[in-house]
Amino acid sequence: MPDSSRALAPDMPAPGEVRVLQPGLLRARMPLPFPPGHVNVWLLEHEGGWLAVDTGVSGRTSRGLWDQVLAQPALGGRPLMALLVTHFHPDHIGLTGWLCDRFGILPMMTRIEWLMARALWYDSGPDMMAQQVAHYTRAGCPADYLSFVEGRGALYQRAVAELPRSFHAIRDGRGLRIGGCEWQVMTGAGHAPDMATLYSAERGVLISADQILPRISPYIGLHPGEPEADPLGDFLASNERFRALPEDTLVLPSHGEPFSTLHRRLDQLAGHHAERLDTLADSCREPLTAYEAAQILFPRAAGEISQIGFTVGETLAHLRRLERQERLGVEPGPGEAVRFRTRA
Repeated sequence: MPDSSRALAPDMPAPGEVRVLQPGLLRARMPLPFPPGHVNVWLLEHEGGWLAVDTGVSGRTSRGLWDQVLAQPALGGRPLMALLVTHFHPDHIGLTGWLCDRFGILPMMTRIEWLMARALWYDSGPDMMAQQVAHYTRAGCPADYLSFVEGRGALYQRAVAELPRSFHAIRDGRGLRIGGCEWQVMTGAGHAPDMATLYSAERGVLISADQILPRISPYIGLHPGEPEADPLGDFLASNERFRALPEDTLVLPSHGEPFSTLHRRLDQLAGHHAERLDTLADSCREPLTAYEAAQILFPRAAGEISQIGFTVGETLAHLRRLERQERLGVEPGPGEAVRFRTRA
């Protein structure tokens, strides 16, 4: 997807280091063992210490890098006074329990994201795996991938440390006073059900989490736990809310570099998904399973067994959007699978 965003911070911090973006606003980066390879952590001066936005995945490496970040001179030896977690995905919530125990704080999250994290952390038994296998069977995935899913087991607990039992709820439209500055919670949907972003008109800054990224579209996938959802529709609709912010807002994404072309980026994301919807609608003139359709949207990645879940999930999200637009119908497929056909 073309990217016309203007990068503002090419001097990205190495893992364990920080960079000052504005007075009282710092950037750190945590490496990830999966694409896109890193997650940004934002630090805001707050109540004699710092408020952190997101944590990275759980693990010895990430804990060691947090020790290095907290020891950086730019933090002045001051502790974390608060932690805001944008959404439930492991690269954002992974070390929440460890940091909260260390500093005696509660995580700030939207209620839906908190409950999603708690549910997934405890949902790891054979019934969950059977549901996943049934989901990918319906999508027409091959037998070797179904065996891979069964053998892989639950993934969430491997990247997320045990979570605190309490949290502080934030919600869309609610103001937060952080470091003497007013920030507004704006939630987005599609990538996650109720992801928190933070906007400060005073600073001209949007901490956009995974909702608005500079180079890639966030993963928008249909998941076994909510098979009738329309995540792509939710994503596109919630993105429109951010058009109320100024074009030159400094956008701080969770992955990639800060940029200041907000409306242009929203246009690019909308255009990218419109193009993919048209591609699928044209391809499904002959009925296709979701797995077969994924070969069209992701010709390079769809054959990699570790990527099939992502490619099929995102393809299903696009197929569901086409269903809601009444551009596709669903037909019986081979075995327990279903096929999608363009409506005449």
